[in-house]
Amino acid sequence: MGIEGFIDAVGQEVATFNIGVTIVEPGGARTDFRYGSPKLGAQMDAYNNSPAGMVSTIFKDTSRLPQGDPAKMVKFMIDSVDQNPAPKRIALGSDSYTTIHKALTERLAALEAQKDLAFSTDFPKNA
Repeated sequence: MGIEGFIDAVGQEVATFNIGVTIVEPGGARTDFRYGSPKLGAQMDAYNNSPAGMVSTIFKDTSRLPQGDPAKMVKFMIDSVDQNPAPKRIALGSDSYTTIHKALTERLAALEAQKDLAFSTDFPKNA
């Protein structure tokens, strides 16, 4: 979230100069990075139920192939440079889309749960 907020702010700042900023959110891709390139340290129990633990498990389990085609992903990234206006975000891969959709749905539900509270802190309409 911190990087997203930063990039959104930078995008607003440079838009005046007709400069676009895009956040690319790729999912897993079938590259050599996953198969042999990563050097993992000893796994610590404290991280078992964390995102880091999940990544470690994914690297160790080579039976599940990532869905993303890296050549298609790179093509979309390169082609996005010519889009005007630049897309604010590009989700690449079904896993990326699903993860982002879930997070945004949960965030919107949390916001909706606070609607009455948010409106209750306004001045009355006639004030």
